[in-house]
Amino acid sequence: MKNLLSKAMSVFVVLILPILVIYLTVYFGLNKNEADKVVFQPKSEHTASVDHTQFESLQQTFTNPKQVTAACLTCHNKRDDELMQSSHWTWERTTEIPGRGEVKIGKKNLINNFCTGAEGNNGSCMRCHIGYGWADKSFDFTDATNIDCLVCHDKSNTYFKQKSMAGWPATPATATKEFPVPDYNLVSQSVGLPDRDNCGVCHFYGGGGNNVKHGDLEEALFHTTKDVDVHMGEDGKNMVCIDCHQTEKHNIKGKAYSVSASNSNRVGCEQCHTSAPHNDRIIDYHTTKVACQTCHIPVYAKVNATTLYWDWSSAGRKDENGNAIKEYDADHNYSYLSIKGHFVFDNKVKPEYYWFNGTVDHFLTGDTVKEIPVQINHLFGAYRDSTAKIWPVKVHRGKQPFDPVTKQILSMKLFAYNKGEGAFWEDLDWEKSIQEGMDYNDRYWSGKYEFYETEVYWPLNHMVSKKAETLSCTECHIRDKGRLASLNDFYLPGRDYNKWIDYSGIGIIVISILGVFIHSILRLFS
Repeated sequence: MKNLLSKAMSVFVVLILPILVIYLTVYFGLNKNEADKVVFQPKSEHTASVDHTQFESLQQTFTNPKQVTAACLTCHNKRDDELMQSSHWTWERTTEIPGRGEVKIGKKNLINNFCTGAEGNNGSCMRCHIGYGWADKSFDFTDATNIDCLVCHDKSNTYFKQKSMAGWPATPATATKEFPVPDYNLVSQSVGLPDRDNCGVCHFYGGGGNNVKHGDLEEALFHTTKDVDVHMGEDGKNMVCIDCHQTEKHNIKGKAYSVSASNSNRVGCEQCHTSAPHNDRIIDYHTTKVACQTCHIPVYAKVNATTLYWDWSSAGRKDENGNAIKEYDADHNYSYLSIKGHFVFDNKVKPEYYWFNGTVDHFLTGDTVKEIPVQINHLFGAYRDSTAKIWPVKVHRGKQPFDPVTKQILSMKLFAYNKGEGAFWEDLDWEKSIQEGMDYNDRYWSGKYEFYETEVYWPLNHMVSKKAETLSCTECHIRDKGRLASLNDFYLPGRDYNKWIDYSGIGIIVISILGVFIHSILRLFS
């Protein structure tokens, strides 16, 4: 009997115990958090409880949009005070940047490597401002009737700001077939929560065209499927922007890293998914150092191409007749424009990966070039930073004009209504364009210019893929050409090789197996 029990124990140790250990490891590795999942109610299903057609103040005949704003404020009083505190209105905010202290930054005063800067190009850039008529420095930010309520709240899909009109919609004198004069009575009585049409008209087309800037925000998202974005797909959750970018008192949650610096008022996946969403402790452990987006956005620009390179130094070339040139690549994206230079577009792009802790530095007007390429916005973060994670990033590279004497990025005047006003898009004259741009921004220019390489970093958040299309383990944990090959400040199993670590691991495995085998043999014959 004793011998039989001994043999049974040996069989248990050799065969059953390893299987049991593996099973328990997997079982308890799972997070049983199904009860924590959020029941989601998208804003796209919201039905307004107010019928704006019944308001007497909206029955009057409107002849211009400022009258509509005044009518809105008769009921929605104090909303103007809220909105005029928002960055959508001010285009700047006071923030603290490590090593700089408190500074004011935003679209109003920051330089970029797309259209170089907004101030001085107001007629064009301020089309995306939520106000009417920010054409120059005389714009009154305290006048509530300058607020454009309709651009964010129109549900008739008939209201549009006209191109090159500093935020104004079309008037009888400027109307075209593409941009007719809006029916203000119809629009004012057809308002509601903002949706993709309202947000996308600026955020999808900013920087000079569809998907030029972000790479993961473009017109394909107006009506899309789960194959493009698992959240916004109309065959899925059908989420709209404000489902994630939740809003209180016109303060919209979320910031673009190109125009902000602090890690506050951000939007995170944990709002809905918790910090351990996978029901697997091993995978969830990755979230301590890997952003959700890193695995769940394996490619961006899934439908239409995005700009990856913009070379201003080649701009200004004309054909033999003195006319501006337009050239296209094989996919019919711009490859050259006389008014903007050389472009490189691509779609289905693999991101680059960087450590990022949510804070950003910026190359400000007055800063001097210390190294090339110039990082117009620098993402803070490193492996040893406890708040940093690996993020997928679109990097937009280019060349733009610098002053070789002061070592500063130059401001340019690009837009004007007429030739002869020094705007590059009209006159193709670098010296006049730079002089006008620097004068408007009250900056000194030595009179010389060269072109330096620059980079802008856009952490990716949209175009989230379906579960089956997320990154596999071997795309990072691989010896050569893995996704994280450029991040070499930490040891990554499967990628990095250290013979002593490998020998130690192999030794532990061999010793463990020999120990189990020897122990089992001794038990069998004892």
